[in-house]
Amino acid sequence: MSAGRRPRLVRTGALLLVLLLVGAATLRFLPGSPWHSDAAAGIVGGDGGQAGTPGPGPEPTPTSTLRPLPFQATGVDLDLDGWYAWSVLDRRTGELTGSPNMAETSTTASMIKAWVVADQLRRTDRAGERPSDSELHDLSLIIRESNNELTHELWDTLGGTDSITRLIRTCELTDSSASDDTFWSRTRLSARDTARLGGCIADGTAAGPKWTKWLLEEMRQVHGLGDFGIRDAFPAAQRAGIAIKNGWVERTERDGEDEIHVNCLAVADEWTMGVMLRYPKDLGYEYGMAGCEKITAALLAD
Repeated sequence: MSAGRRPRLVRTGALLLVLLLVGAATLRFLPGSPWHSDAAAGIVGGDGGQAGTPGPGPEPTPTSTLRPLPFQATGVDLDLDGWYAWSVLDRRTGELTGSPNMAETSTTASMIKAWVVADQLRRTDRAGERPSDSELHDLSLIIRESNNELTHELWDTLGGTDSITRLIRTCELTDSSASDDTFWSRTRLSARDTARLGGCIADGTAAGPKWTKWLLEEMRQVHGLGDFGIRDAFPAAQRAGIAIKNGWVERTERDGEDEIHVNCLAVADEWTMGVMLRYPKDLGYEYGMAGCEKITAALLAD
């Protein structure tokens, strides 16, 4: 190559270099180019800053609001003789509401049979055994027909008050206690512990996962004298889905009370409820049975 042609080559090379630099810079502004820069193109994020700067992110999806339970969140003041207390457990949230005295205790009478049967079913399953058809028949009679003789036999098998000790521990009750005279009907529960017992049965803790469905179905089939109270306050179409176990007993002067105790437990898909009453015995059992329904009806939302 002659010395006379070198300047032209230099000028040509310099021109090519300039064109390459200009082209590269232009590619930075072309969307889709691997050299494209959002900042260079003037694109900003949703917070007003550059897109390359982390922003607050998308708005979170609002948590769906739970539909209200069919109860008002207010107390009731009814013209009922004696003492009464009530409590409702929201099974979805664990929230308890109730009367100001929902922690006060009263004797359970036959309402405690729901636990006694659950205790037997859970312990049998944990031992790797299955109740015989005859045993299941007896347990059904305890729930559906409130058979006292069969309850006495089962109570002894379970160790008497040891069963109530297990109840308090298993269902995390805070107010309740076994009777000093070792009799199942004199177990003391509060209204809120009654609602907790319902929740403990409903979530499978009390009877165990294998037998919970069976127990709840038996409680839906309660009939005869034991069929009263909480679920009667609901429309007929809803009653069949509400499991119950009620109890009533006359306490005499020997007991130092001389009154009637009536108690109601109900378990539904989203809630459980406990109602307890004590009143002069000359008013009769029907007074308390109607009282459970009356309290529930007063709490139902309009």
